[in-house]
Amino acid sequence: MALTFDESESMKELPDRSCTPQPEAAAVPDPSPAFSKGERPPGSWWAALCKAASRLADWFAIQSRGLQGVLLALALAIPASGLYALTLWQRQAEVAVEVAKMAAQSGASSSPLDERLPVVFGQGSLLGFLAQEPVDRITVVYKPLLWNMSERFVLVSSGGKRHAFYPSDMETQIFTERAVTADWGAKLVFVPRSELPAASLALIERLDQRFANARPQSEKDAWKAGVSGLLSGALTLGLIGFLFFQLRGQHKSLRFIEPAQVHGDLDDLVGMDDIKAEVAQIHDQYQRRAAYAEYGIDKPFNVMFSGPAGTGKTKLASYLAKTLNLPILFHSAVNLETGYVGGGAGTLSRIVAMAQRRKRCIVFLDEAQDLFMKRGGHRKFDDDTQNMLLAVLDGVRTRREAEIIWIVASNFNSEQMPMDEAMLRRFQMKVDFRLPNRTEREAIIGHYLSRRAGKVLPGLDLRQVVEITEGRSPADLETIVNQAGITAVQAGNMIGTDTLMQAAERVLVGNVNTHTTQDREHDRRVIAVHEWGHFLVDFEQERARCEGDWDRILAEMKMIKISLKANPRNNALGFVFHKQGTNLLRTKSDMEHDVRVLLGGMANEELFFGEEGTTNGAHNDISRVTWLLHQAVAELGMYRRTRLNFGALAHDGGGQVDEETRGIMEAQSERLYDETREQLARLKPLTEHLVGRLMAVGEMDLREALSEIRRFEQACRGFDQRMGLLSA
Repeated sequence: MALTFDESESMKELPDRSCTPQPEAAAVPDPSPAFSKGERPPGSWWAALCKAASRLADWFAIQSRGLQGVLLALALAIPASGLYALTLWQRQAEVAVEVAKMAAQSGASSSPLDERLPVVFGQGSLLGFLAQEPVDRITVVYKPLLWNMSERFVLVSSGGKRHAFYPSDMETQIFTERAVTADWGAKLVFVPRSELPAASLALIERLDQRFANARPQSEKDAWKAGVSGLLSGALTLGLIGFLFFQLRGQHKSLRFIEPAQVHGDLDDLVGMDDIKAEVAQIHDQYQRRAAYAEYGIDKPFNVMFSGPAGTGKTKLASYLAKTLNLPILFHSAVNLETGYVGGGAGTLSRIVAMAQRRKRCIVFLDEAQDLFMKRGGHRKFDDDTQNMLLAVLDGVRTRREAEIIWIVASNFNSEQMPMDEAMLRRFQMKVDFRLPNRTEREAIIGHYLSRRAGKVLPGLDLRQVVEITEGRSPADLETIVNQAGITAVQAGNMIGTDTLMQAAERVLVGNVNTHTTQDREHDRRVIAVHEWGHFLVDFEQERARCEGDWDRILAEMKMIKISLKANPRNNALGFVFHKQGTNLLRTKSDMEHDVRVLLGGMANEELFFGEEGTTNGAHNDISRVTWLLHQAVAELGMYRRTRLNFGALAHDGGGQVDEETRGIMEAQSERLYDETREQLARLKPLTEHLVGRLMAVGEMDLREALSEIRRFEQACRGFDQRMGLLSA
């Protein structure tokens, strides 16, 4: 399935075999979106604030009750401590204002203290003393403190002494009010503490010690205000830091993607009309829920995606979310396998909490094949996770909750692996993804090339690339086109047929090199003999089927390239690059031909180097031969009277090969090996010629190999004619 995030116009028609990408049309700019009075354009501060608030609410919803309680307590403690500090500071500021009023009302200028009079501690209250005793002078020594709090001493000169008072906040307020009308109001003098001489300052310090335990409440509250303010600031910074790290972690694991963040839509699908129809059904059922409910279809929206990797299950889920205008949460089911009892179930619970808060959304669980396996294994935490998922899928829709679409994706289906029946019953809709066919692969490759139209050569022939990508997913095809672009950039060329073929070889075979085998002449010869054995057995079959038509042979043979370059991916010292088969139905003759081709490599080694000279290079070939013959004899009932599939008993412990089946497999293998060796013995001179050419050039494609065979046969025919061995 061609699922891309490209926003360009999707290909509506399948291209011809000759793909000539056209330059993209000039894009017509969309008019600027109009926003209503209460709306904000995307990317504004309001949108960012809403997004942050939504993420915070999502994170809070998935936390435990205990942590939620602690966070709420902190959230309440921060403003409470801040409000308390603010109240204390306001009270202290009021005291400072009162002292300032006293100075303004007196109109007296500051003057130093009269050092000649002794100082005594005043008895009773300041106001009582002023009402009972004659007053010569009232000196207020003050000092502005931190956060607007004012500290003050009142020295009343009376009877040849200075009486020291430290009035309370309330007394200071009354003292200020009476100073306006009282006789002693004109005798007020204010002296800043900072302007006192050293002798007077020493006196004030002694008074500080004397009144240490008799400070007014405004001063006693000074440290409380400071501590409360610091506590409020520390809690605020700590909570912000904690939420920052928590939300950053949640951003990587559990987060919803809004529809506007998804690029592309369902129209970007190329081919795969059957999958489009399934998605259209999901869309219709969700949009017309009430109509479906009238027919009794009111089960939860549980959808199962299954199919090979790279077929676009994840992208299709995102496109569906955009079409329905729903946020979507992506989560890998592999992360549910924590190895701890309740770990996966706990993660599922957090996902459910986030989904329920959103009310209308899509939850997508990817790579969930393990969740579909039958329960009852030895790992209890797996069963816990599956049981939790069963409960979630069975009850995510209630009258109190809005609709939530659960999409669970797996790379396997019930035909490939046994699945839990209870789990399968939870899904009212199952969408089976498949690999694209030939026509769809051509359309997909053309679609990806159209995005690079200005860098693609005209008249590009995609037939060969399409043929070698049989059985490949759209993701593989995109990788091939991307690799072709990388190769073209590095070479400074346009993307052409050769570039695509090189990219396909790099992606499908891997990076190859000649350094591993260039100094090992004998190994290179063995590899060449082995690979030509495979090729010639297949070539003889195709020549007979095509009745000697070389053009048909070139078009229909599977082999594309034979190479002596080493392939680190599978530790091979050489490889054959060939097309994938397209025949879904294989006859008995086809299976025997496949076996002969596989045995051709080892048979050719024996012809050239003797039985003692055969190598372990045929290990993979022999394994595949064994599998093919076991399938033919044990599962398809070939070469025997009975038509029984003994392979079906493998899951019941009957996987051992019985003696009769083993005997038939050995007999057929021996027969097919002898026939292959006899066929290659007749072609030994041709093999010698081809081996020499391959060792000289390192690799040959199909066209070059067929040309060498034709030249060799023509040379041999001319030699026979000259020697009179053939008629002219």
